[in-house]
Amino acid sequence: MALYQQDWSAKWAVYFPEKVAFKEFETGRTLTYGRLNRLGNRVAHLFQQHFGVGKGDRVAVLAENCLEYLCLFAAAQKAGFVLVPLNYRLAPPELDYLLTLAEPRVALAENKFQHLLDATAAFHALPHRWSLEELTNLMSAEEDPDLDAPFPSVLLHEDDPIFILFTSGTTGFPKGALYTHGMLFWNSINTAMSLIINTESRTVNVMPPFHTGGWNVLTTPFWHHGGYTCLLKKFDPGTVLQLLEAERCTIFMGVPTMLKMLAEHPAFERANLAHLLYIIVGGEPMPVPLIEKWHEKGVFIRQGYGMTEVGPNLTSLHQRDAVRKKGSIGRSNFYVETRIVDEHGNDVPPDQPGELLLKGPMVTPGYWRNPEATRNAFLWPNDTPAASGLFMPCTKGAWFRTGDLVRQDEEGYLFVVDRVKNMFISGGENVYPAEVERVLVQHPEVSEAAVIGVPDEKWGEVGRAFVVMKTGLPKSTAHVEQELIQFCTNHLAKYKIPKQFLFLTTLPKNDTGKIDRKALKSANYSL
Repeated sequence: MALYQQDWSAKWAVYFPEKVAFKEFETGRTLTYGRLNRLGNRVAHLFQQHFGVGKGDRVAVLAENCLEYLCLFAAAQKAGFVLVPLNYRLAPPELDYLLTLAEPRVALAENKFQHLLDATAAFHALPHRWSLEELTNLMSAEEDPDLDAPFPSVLLHEDDPIFILFTSGTTGFPKGALYTHGMLFWNSINTAMSLIINTESRTVNVMPPFHTGGWNVLTTPFWHHGGYTCLLKKFDPGTVLQLLEAERCTIFMGVPTMLKMLAEHPAFERANLAHLLYIIVGGEPMPVPLIEKWHEKGVFIRQGYGMTEVGPNLTSLHQRDAVRKKGSIGRSNFYVETRIVDEHGNDVPPDQPGELLLKGPMVTPGYWRNPEATRNAFLWPNDTPAASGLFMPCTKGAWFRTGDLVRQDEEGYLFVVDRVKNMFISGGENVYPAEVERVLVQHPEVSEAAVIGVPDEKWGEVGRAFVVMKTGLPKSTAHVEQELIQFCTNHLAKYKIPKQFLFLTTLPKNDTGKIDRKALKSANYSL
């Protein structure tokens, strides 16, 4: 089914042309909806006339959060080209792989990241190369009747992509998840039906633009509903606390690590967060003491669950249940179907762990130029993919496999048990590291903990715990280790208790603040 063009900027330019839609904190620059629409037209015209960019062509971008990125998105909705956000923390060989895979017609980079692209062969082989600063100049140029004229409407299919978002690549090479115009719309609807999002909504976005969280947790739903977003290039707890107050934010999104840093900042107690309805938390479960600290501040916590390939806003736990259903990701959002299955694809009974499957209009049609990965990502009707070989399978009717083990209680609340790939088998028993980690962080002296499975001659695999103590590295690791083992003994079955403990000053994190388990499995963190 074809969709009429989803040109949100053009619509809001009619309703609220003078309303500020976005602000860039570091420079103070702003974009009203009216100007955003004009600049979207300008970029779409220029890309078409000078670079030959049309519907389906890719435009790669290597930049931090900035107003230029938003103008590119506005133009992409008008012209149908596909944004490919690149991670500026990657090395040139990694960027070379992504550029080779995406084959963009044009690539843009901030000057400070240009050297990364210059060191890749793929960048020099592209048809067109442009700098973000040239786009800045285009945005500030005098009005041009031709470039600023409304861009001719482009009809889009619901499965036409607006983004290719690369996964973190914890195993093998990164995969390019197709994020479509249909997903964009339905994610916004699901989000607004779960939260309070309207023209009065205000937020601060600190998530990076190469991550779905930077675009689709709040930024695009706010854009769709005429809200306001203040962009930051990086997370700083003092600055964020200041902006939550000064910008009168109604909703904020962060991961537990961010919320912990905010709550521990000296300015936390005196910060006036009266306008903040709640904070959206995802990525991993948030410890109950931290939830209670925010609730005492008068700020409610809404935990949820999301994925790059699906949504990403899939479940939500209402703030009234934040403590009563501690550890839960809530229930599925309105237009999200769920199943929980065993390794054979059979539905499991309540309170039994199984893999979470998802279906709905917010599910990706697959991975860019990777039909094998697409086939493997879905549970197919009768276990038979709709297509094979070089062609993208048709995923309609299939269930997306999240790779997450969950259980559902008698009230329908979902709890993440662990990632399927994180589970290890010790003495024939399944061990879920997340379950062990939740116990370890309940110890009053433990700040953070992560557990992985490592080979063991007797048991096949045993748990290795990486622990950060609140007081720093312990002087006597043997004493603290025994104390933690005893603490685990009071809460866990014996086979779940880690057999090895390593004490660190901090746990390695990835770009979104999640624990980097791949790094923990490397030789740098061996005994």
